[in-house]
Amino acid sequence: MKINPKYTTKEAALELYNKQLMELMYHAATVHREYHDPLEVQMSTLISIKTGGCPEDCGYCPQSAKYNTDLDVHAMMPVDEVVGLAKNAKESGSSRVCMGAAWRNVRDNRDFDKVVEMVQEINGMGMEVCATLGMLNEAQAERLKKAGLYAYNHNLDSSREFYKDIISTREYDNRIDTIANARNAGISVCSGGIIGMGESAEDRIGMLMTYVHMEQPPESIPINALVAVEGTPLEDQKPVETWDMVRMIATSRIMFPQSIIRLSAGRTQMSREAQAMCFMAGASSIFAGDKLLTTPNPEYNEDVELFEILGMKPKAPFQDGEQPETLPDERVDKAKADRTAREKRLAEAKLKKADPNFEPRKVTVE
Repeated sequence: MKINPKYTTKEAALELYNKQLMELMYHAATVHREYHDPLEVQMSTLISIKTGGCPEDCGYCPQSAKYNTDLDVHAMMPVDEVVGLAKNAKESGSSRVCMGAAWRNVRDNRDFDKVVEMVQEINGMGMEVCATLGMLNEAQAERLKKAGLYAYNHNLDSSREFYKDIISTREYDNRIDTIANARNAGISVCSGGIIGMGESAEDRIGMLMTYVHMEQPPESIPINALVAVEGTPLEDQKPVETWDMVRMIATSRIMFPQSIIRLSAGRTQMSREAQAMCFMAGASSIFAGDKLLTTPNPEYNEDVELFEILGMKPKAPFQDGEQPETLPDERVDKAKADRTAREKRLAEAKLKKADPNFEPRKVTVE
């Protein structure tokens, strides 16, 4: 059951959200146990492959070029560096890597070629690969699918009604179109939202109702608590109450029984007890590592200790879907061949320089 038929109207879903908290948690925990192993939590690692300088004006985001957040802007990371971070993540227990680039939309250039190569390499390591790169068209989605991309993340953030109060540089329908492009390419969808931006309970439910009305809901739904960053328009927002996170996770779990509900940003503001309540309410994924793109996250050892206390275990990759096949990519293959040829020429030049009989070519300037 991908969508719970009891909650296909906004009125019914809102009544569920406002249910007595202990009853809501019990209901969610019962649904969670029916469709998932309650002791398994997927550990995912988020890598910011291109940081800052985004032209969008998302009011919550420190990566926007429109705000002064003292963020260190970084260009596209080299492929081998990202692959190295993915290997470290796998050794630490992560089964999923999500690569994030601060782009408004994907462009068909060398940076996108690098992303495709990263997907190929990480999928080849036996890890689920997710990417969040902004808007993408059908052809770009198909190229990522052929590279071995398992999931594409593109959050709706909030309801259609509240969305315009937070973002003006991208339409709500642009986000829905990108989700459709990923879905049509055969890529699983990761899409959720942020609470604590000043939205109402009706807005939170409104976002979930958008997923209800899709032909197929997201395979995973991340629930983020706003991390208010100085310099952004939402810098003065108060931290999200634990009860609000629990309610949102529990409601999402009940409405979308088969989806993975991800406890995402904002965990540094939550106690161990609060996180345990979220797991009880149906969350079955966290991001591991000390940073989520640009905001803090609990350290890996803290998560391991929490898992031991709760008797929980990391989830293996590809438990909810088959590992994608990686197919050849003409542009990536050419880039690799050019790189190999260049390295060969450099090696030959070094050998010539080491030859005692080598004489540099003389250049006469008239």
